[in-house]
Amino acid sequence: MGYSVLYNDDCMKALKKIESSSINLIVTDPPYNLGNFMKSRDTNLHKMRDNFFATAGWDNMNFDEWIKSMEMFFCEAARVMKKGGAVIIFMSVMKVESIVKIAEKYGFYYKTTGIWHKKNPMPRNMNLHFVNSTEAWIYFTYKTKTGVFNNNGCILHDFIETSVIPKSERKFGKHPTQKPEGLIYHFVKILSNPKDTILDPFMGSGTTGVVAKKLDRNFTGIELDKNYFSIARKRIEE
Repeated sequence: MGYSVLYNDDCMKALKKIESSSINLIVTDPPYNLGNFMKSRDTNLHKMRDNFFATAGWDNMNFDEWIKSMEMFFCEAARVMKKGGAVIIFMSVMKVESIVKIAEKYGFYYKTTGIWHKKNPMPRNMNLHFVNSTEAWIYFTYKTKTGVFNNNGCILHDFIETSVIPKSERKFGKHPTQKPEGLIYHFVKILSNPKDTILDPFMGSGTTGVVAKKLDRNFTGIELDKNYFSIARKRIEE
């Protein structure tokens, strides 16, 4: 298994501690900046689970603040990335254009936007509107138009389908936007090689780190929240 370095710190502070041109792949799920938007809608937030992202407090920046934070992130990400490295960033469809514009300013080449389909989403308000069962992901390469792509000669679609998080992946605690290991495995396996270094600067409960170790990749993870950091550390150590 590869080694792991974990930071319980602010993303931008910790990124500055990472060596330049040392990261092969970033797989991350930053705040979508939808908290205030969701609160302004008729969504019955008070009836939703306690850790629903819109009530968590870390997704409530105004749009200008969020843009500035993403600018800072991609600036520092460009410094730590190796030429030919890749980025997979999960994002609300509403914000894809903004992310692409920012990333291109810092040398990231936009490859595609894909969809993750959740086979068993929570059927909330199913008699009122379409059930929310998809999230977008954006794929970039850095300073090149191609990078590592381990498809073994097979056609790979930009549509990925998995179940949501099983109980076995939540045994150390819950995170409101936790991604299943099978989803992250798909990207790490295809876009990196053994002994490469994977970075998740918005680590959450540590799914990217767990997958990186299982696939013999090195991992650097950053998480500000102490509780989620503790969950991630326990999962990765196990």
